[in-house]
Amino acid sequence: MNVHPLKDWLLMLSLVVMWGSAFLFNSIALQSLSPSLLVTVRLIIGALVLALVALWKGLDWSSLNRRLLGWFLAMAVIGNALPFYLIAWGQQYVSSSLAGILMAVMPIATLVMAHFLIHGESLTRRKGLGFLLGFLGIVILMGADALKELAASPRSLVAQFAILGGALCYAAGSIIARLRPESDDLLTSTVVLAQAALITLPFSLPDMRQAATGASLAGELSVTAIGAILFLGIIATGLATVVYFILMRRAGPTFLSLINYLIPLWALLAGVIVLNETVTPQAIIALTVILAGIALSQARRRFW
Repeated sequence: MNVHPLKDWLLMLSLVVMWGSAFLFNSIALQSLSPSLLVTVRLIIGALVLALVALWKGLDWSSLNRRLLGWFLAMAVIGNALPFYLIAWGQQYVSSSLAGILMAVMPIATLVMAHFLIHGESLTRRKGLGFLLGFLGIVILMGADALKELAASPRSLVAQFAILGGALCYAAGSIIARLRPESDDLLTSTVVLAQAALITLPFSLPDMRQAATGASLAGELSVTAIGAILFLGIIATGLATVVYFILMRRAGPTFLSLINYLIPLWALLAGVIVLNETVTPQAIIALTVILAGIALSQARRRFW
């Protein structure tokens, strides 16, 4: 059994705080910016942070070629631009704590995709049961009256499906990242964020023009909203990517998988404490079932 040093745990906890708090700061930033503009600004800031790190480290760009750029483009669309927008759009209508719980389905979706796309990642009975538990948790979270809610007031339910779509995009993005040709981690993350920013830019130009004229998009651009935007760009996108790759190199993917348990819990607590969001018993039960599914799917010991 590997005993990880304190530094590994501190890096992991910092990553949990950065990514888990993104849902909270999304909710704050969306009070002033539209989802499309928020996503573009966040990606531009994150890409600039990584570009500065690459410049400081004297990164060698010579390995960049058309083939790699094609893989990076797929990662930019599926792993960044699309899920960022789906989650930001969904958070206009659901709480940050609920968004964090919905995102817990990501590792469950990843193991199913990996079964079909990655050699050696077979969907065993244990993993299959973990997937079923995760799916049951989502059913519990959305409630038995989901179809009635869709007919009566569709926005909340559609928003939940949008966030689930973001989780599925992250799962697909992680598969693409594992299948990509070998490349430097800092080079990969910098180019991917830059491509994602360029992809989302045309969709946010109308909102940028509106903001430039002084017209309010969703509300007053307060100091709090500016702080939330800077956190999302610098910390949750730029710095978190660097920490992620450092931790992956130091501790490996098995240790890093622990964040799947902690991020939903942190997002839930942050929403309750900072934004006074209400968490229903139904949400607590659903989160418990989803986390149990993750635990079962990632357990190394065989139970039968």
